[in-house]
Amino acid sequence: MNISGKTKLCVIIGDPVDHSLSPAMHNAAYKDLGIDDEFVFVASHVKVENVKDVVQAVRVMNIRGLTCTIPHKLEVMRYLDEIDPIAEKIGAVNTVVNENGTLKGYNTDWLGTVIPLENKIGSLNGKSVALIGAGGAARAMAYGVIEKGAHLTIFNRTKDKAEKLAEELGKRAQTRTLEEMAQEMPKQDIILNATSVGMGKQIDQTPVPKEYIHSGQIVFDAVYAPRETRLLKESNKQGAVTIQGIEMLLYQGTAQFELYTGRIAPVDVMRRVLHE
Repeated sequence: MNISGKTKLCVIIGDPVDHSLSPAMHNAAYKDLGIDDEFVFVASHVKVENVKDVVQAVRVMNIRGLTCTIPHKLEVMRYLDEIDPIAEKIGAVNTVVNENGTLKGYNTDWLGTVIPLENKIGSLNGKSVALIGAGGAARAMAYGVIEKGAHLTIFNRTKDKAEKLAEELGKRAQTRTLEEMAQEMPKQDIILNATSVGMGKQIDQTPVPKEYIHSGQIVFDAVYAPRETRLLKESNKQGAVTIQGIEMLLYQGTAQFELYTGRIAPVDVMRRVLHE
């Protein structure tokens, strides 16, 4: 790296954030394009009650980009000057760009959902999709598959939260409780996990019992640390096609990279770093 007084800072905040691969991915891309004197990407562990202070720091320190991961994608919206129309529809922001003191929020997570799915199966139009979770990541995944013409069912521990998300998505999704998985999950073409089950203290857990998964289905886990979660391991054994969360991280990251730098992201370089 060739850091100087002119180097622009990009920061990812989360709670937790120690597991984040974003710094490695972005910094490798800067180096590959020869712009590691212009940008540097770091991580910071931030509690949700301190997000307002972080946004203020972005302004006063002229930080170029702020990446938000769990659980900050909703909270950060309260303190921004502008929100991109897609992020507004999703109701969550994972990317904040500082343009001369004006902070604008974007959401690139939906691209991290639809691009890997389309790479795997082509069109999502008419596919039945089960989404587990109703938080910030779920919002983006839901928006993405609905916009591509899929039929969505949201499964959540609290049905009220799932119904609220469905309402915000224009009533274009059905809702179910987790207890209804046994009947509904085997009917789905695609299963998306948008919860944190499978990482951290829940690393040995899975959001979907393996008996509800079968060959012919696609199972996509947003969790990327560990790279192969219990959900993906069991899905492979059941004969399903799996997509690792690292693919979501990659494609939301390439879109984010382009917003921060104004340059085309070196996708192959960023993927290689993530897999290494």
